[in-house]
Amino acid sequence: MLLLGLVVLVVGVIALVLSFFGASIDYKHRSAEILNWDVAPGTLVLWGAASTLLVVAGLWMMKVGARQSWQRRKEHKRLGELSEKLDQVELERRRSELTDDDG
Repeated sequence: MLLLGLVVLVVGVIALVLSFFGASIDYKHRSAEILNWDVAPGTLVLWGAASTLLVVAGLWMMKVGARQSWQRRKEHKRLGELSEKLDQVELERRRSELTDDDG
């Protein structure tokens, strides 16, 4: 999810940069152009809004992915600690069985 969020964020930023700097607007004829592609000014506004939504969605996905990764690391650490405790208890049980058998 973190990687997908990064990809969506990059696509949104590229689209925003194109809409700001790659667009040329002809106010006299009420037309706009993005990379030699004629679009209506309203389409340019929608392009910018969609690009902004992509950026926000990318940031949100990255946040969710980072949170999931953090929780997974935390759980893995906790399971490692429990495993060590279980190994210690098992070792103590075996030692006590050996000492009980000898005595």
